[in-house]
Amino acid sequence: MKVNKIMKLKLLLGLIVAIGFVSCSKNSSSKNSSTATGWKINDKKGGFQYASNFKKQEAAPGLIAIEGGTFTMGKVQDDVMHDWNNTPNQQHVQSFFMDESEVTNLMYMEYLDWLKRIFDPNDENYTNIYNGALPDTLVWRNRLGYNETMTNNYLRHPGYKDYPVVGVNWIQAVEFCKWRTDRVNEDILEKNKYLKKDAKLTDASAEKSFSTETYINTPSQAFGGDEEIVLKGKGGRAKPSAGKDGETSEAKNVYATRSSGLIQPEYRLPTEAEWEYAAVANVGNREYNLYQGRKKYPWNGSYTRTSKRIVKGDHLANFKQGKGDYGGIAGWSDDGADITQVVKSYPPNDFGLYDMAGNVNEWVADVYRPRVDDEANDFNYYRGNVYMKNKIGEDGKVELITSENIKYDTLANGKIIARNLPGQIAQVPVDEKETYLRQNFDKSDNRNYRDGDKQSIRFYKFGSEEEGDNNVSEKNRMYDSPKHQVSVDSATSEMVRKYDKSSKRTTLIDDNVRVYKGGSWRDRAYWLDPAQRRFFPQDIATDDIGFRCAMSKVGPKSNKKSAKGKPKSTR
Repeated sequence: MKVNKIMKLKLLLGLIVAIGFVSCSKNSSSKNSSTATGWKINDKKGGFQYASNFKKQEAAPGLIAIEGGTFTMGKVQDDVMHDWNNTPNQQHVQSFFMDESEVTNLMYMEYLDWLKRIFDPNDENYTNIYNGALPDTLVWRNRLGYNETMTNNYLRHPGYKDYPVVGVNWIQAVEFCKWRTDRVNEDILEKNKYLKKDAKLTDASAEKSFSTETYINTPSQAFGGDEEIVLKGKGGRAKPSAGKDGETSEAKNVYATRSSGLIQPEYRLPTEAEWEYAAVANVGNREYNLYQGRKKYPWNGSYTRTSKRIVKGDHLANFKQGKGDYGGIAGWSDDGADITQVVKSYPPNDFGLYDMAGNVNEWVADVYRPRVDDEANDFNYYRGNVYMKNKIGEDGKVELITSENIKYDTLANGKIIARNLPGQIAQVPVDEKETYLRQNFDKSDNRNYRDGDKQSIRFYKFGSEEEGDNNVSEKNRMYDSPKHQVSVDSATSEMVRKYDKSSKRTTLIDDNVRVYKGGSWRDRAYWLDPAQRRFFPQDIATDDIGFRCAMSKVGPKSNKKSAKGKPKSTR
């Protein structure tokens, strides 16, 4: 009897082990074969190639992961400034990444150094590329103040290297984000042997520079089409093979693509909703799915000083205490600073982000409007979409920017900025091919959606003869802001600036003013509230506005796992 029981037990254990092996075999094979067709994925001979081993998006340099969620955007207190521009509304923000601190002088100097090496400012074709990226150091000057030390030293002196960069307008901040995207992806592709090692240092030039979008859309033209830099046939990817007729076929699947999982999404300015959500950081002020009161600042409590015993009484941000008080009495400073301060000098908020209040205000991506239209959208809210597409040349291929066709924009203050850089793909507005019969958008420029249409302009007359006229006259345009003009005299080639001296202008708002948030070293505590919002022309810089970058997160809302080891449901 005992022998039979032992035999049965051995058979049962053997059966369990066998089933386990079969199960493991199925799981391992299904990972490398299609559940749609059964074909092998990532076959060295060719066919469908995909990043089957991709796990999750890694945080790019300088970024902190911000898990998305729902929050109340705007104020819930009295508006003592009577701006009435931050009415509370509920919004949901997708997960994203954000810079741990503001972009520093050191980071921006690296950008300037790269531009100077690649696009020599002594070459008249590229002079305005470098000069257009330079911060305006004259923002420090004051008619009745001596600030020449900052004017001459703040950007470049090592003593200020870890201070937030200022004097950068919104357009320059956007261009920095684009540059950072390309440099990060260039480094990633080099480390994964898709690009020649150290080519970014030894081979890069005005004719050979890396662009992420160019590499994705037409990799053979990246780095000026130099095949010694843009490598092919790496690892287990398809290699050239001889056909039946003896001819060698071209290698396939030899470049990295979006489906490779290596290329990071673009760095960009955060939207206003993202910035405010990240600053409020309700994750540290909740129980289950309920907020425990409202946070006035990025930290808990209603005061600007800490209550922690060791550092009790210390300020939690760098801001103006009162008239003539930017840093307290010598020897016992209130916040340890008078102008800006070294980033990360104050405690981070519950997301791990530094200086979300004080130090410098920060540009966000949005075009300013007095209200956030939550009736139109309450998911990833953003006003400022201008949809573009790659320009296709006469040869049917994407058109790349060169020194001959590069375009520059002359700003209202006369500053000249490159619209794009050689090696990038030329962009044009989307047209009817993309908009025809669509329900979600019908034009390229959406900055005025539900805001400048005939139903909302001040002079709208229902049923009048003007109703069918889509061209709103100058006197009837919704935002009667000043219109400064800059032109070049054809005879002398000198720049002519025409300042709008009209006394009939009723607002400073137009499509070229952007939101900035956070409060700064020259602001009172009132402006440290994350819900506060102000606006400034996108082509003008100041000594108290800087910026930080963000990046969208791909994949699940959260990387946290449940007790069973599976990702939590996002439903």
